[in-house]
Amino acid sequence: MSVPDAASAAWIDRRDALEAWLDTLPAEAALGMDTEFMRRSTFYPQLALLQLGWNGRYALVDPLAFDIGDALRPRLASGPTITVMHSAGEDLEALAPLLPDGPGTLFDTQIAAAFVGMGLGLSYRALVAEMVGAEVDKGETRSDWLQRPLTDSQRLYATLDVVHLEPLHAQLVARLAERGRIAWHAEDCERLKRRANAHHGDPQPQRGFRAAADWPRAQQALLRRLLLWRDHSARTLDRPRSWLLEDALALSLAQSPPSSLAELERRCRGQRALRSPQRADLFDLLASGPDPQEVATTAAIAAPVSGPAKKALAAMKDSVDRLAADLDLPPGLLCPRKVLEEYVSTGEWPEFLEGWRREVLHQRLATLLPDG
Repeated sequence: MSVPDAASAAWIDRRDALEAWLDTLPAEAALGMDTEFMRRSTFYPQLALLQLGWNGRYALVDPLAFDIGDALRPRLASGPTITVMHSAGEDLEALAPLLPDGPGTLFDTQIAAAFVGMGLGLSYRALVAEMVGAEVDKGETRSDWLQRPLTDSQRLYATLDVVHLEPLHAQLVARLAERGRIAWHAEDCERLKRRANAHHGDPQPQRGFRAAADWPRAQQALLRRLLLWRDHSARTLDRPRSWLLEDALALSLAQSPPSSLAELERRCRGQRALRSPQRADLFDLLASGPDPQEVATTAAIAAPVSGPAKKALAAMKDSVDRLAADLDLPPGLLCPRKVLEEYVSTGEWPEFLEGWRREVLHQRLATLLPDG
């Protein structure tokens, strides 16, 4: 495959031009797609560029010039076109306002590589080198993609990110078919789409704060209330969560709520997005403790496993590792350790292990749960 130059990709800044480019694709085309976005001072990623590639033709689409979603949705939201991306999670999040449910059919080459025995989290550069034998320059990784016009170096970098997706797709589909993993891969791609396009955050965010595992349940419920407020406010203001409340401060406020607005202002000094209206809301939020219903609906924060649970976790981890070796899958793809910890702590089958993972894991893991 010949390497394109900076001028080989069409620059598209009009809807009719994008529609015309998409209209030339066969119905069942495997369309390579990538994005460039910025996320320095916002909650939501700012889509700065969309790259497309098929059959040696490339396009750089400017989402700052027009609403590209109107042209993308009719072609990609449904129908037989396959959208080929690498490590698509953040790209799908950036595209969510335009494709709320993601592309109709997603093929993630990073996930596919893991399913065919090439390791977990393989980079696009490493995958291209391994399967195509080409070198991908990553010199513009930290570039300002919102500037216009883009430099020749930026345009070449952006184009190269989709040049190899079509041949990677063809090779990976063949390898998935050989291993009987096409359905498993498709299921994980659908899971990725759902996660990336979730319109609401985690309803139980306190579970990620292990430092509060030994707190009373009422205090854990207050931490949950605080974290839900932070997530909602960050989305509303379009500012990073940490600009409202850093994690350490959230723990401190939930553990020891301020007795006055002045104390809250003193303790929150330096939080860049926490203005007077937000401080007032936050003080009101912390002024009263949770009622019994709020406590009852707050999932307990799992404590570090110990005793019989620790032995059960070790046995489950060993079982997963052995099965992963038999299936030639990375253990982290089959079942991450944190998911096993959740299962041991709660006794409830984790959502992550539904689908094909339940079929291969449930019988062997369920018998290893500790009694009681």
